Amino acid sequence: METLQTERLFIEPITTHEAAFIFVLVNTPAWKQFIGDRHVHHINDAISYIQRVIDNPDTDFRVVFRQHDRQPMGIVTVIKRTYLPHHDIGFAFLPEHASQGYAFEAASALLEALKTDKAHTHILATTLPGNSRSIHLLEKLGLHYSETIMYNGEELLLYETLLA
Repeated sequence: METLQTERLFIEPITTHEAAFIFVLVNTPAWKQFIGDRHVHHINDAISYIQRVIDNPDTDFRVVFRQHDRQPMGIVTVIKRTYLPHHDIGFAFLPEHASQGYAFEAASALLEALKTDKAHTHILATTLPGNSRSIHLLEKLGLHYSETIMYNGEELLLYETLLA
């Protein structure tokens, strides 16, 4: 999938050039609370983390940049998780870029791009029950609650939508 562009954003495949940004993002309190600790304690850890993502054919991480200054603000992801039958969409943004519509704009563009790929008939998302911001965004994107699942001893809400 190529670079995506919206009115305000560029959405580009992740590269190791974004290591400083990823280092900050994965160490935010919200990332650690709702996504998990990725043990990225140094910039070299961020580079290794990004390289593992790039090398994994089941992951597609995209960095969301503001168009006017190319500042990285967040990521949107599509991941084929072993415990789910279809790909999972995700998103995470730095706290200073929350509540400005960037996550909705970026995730909407990604969902539209996925509709053109015949391999994607459904898209799923998981979130923790306490992540009200994620739940609200998933519903705004048109995903609907499907069921509660258990994974690694953790309760996750499963959302889904058709990409027809």
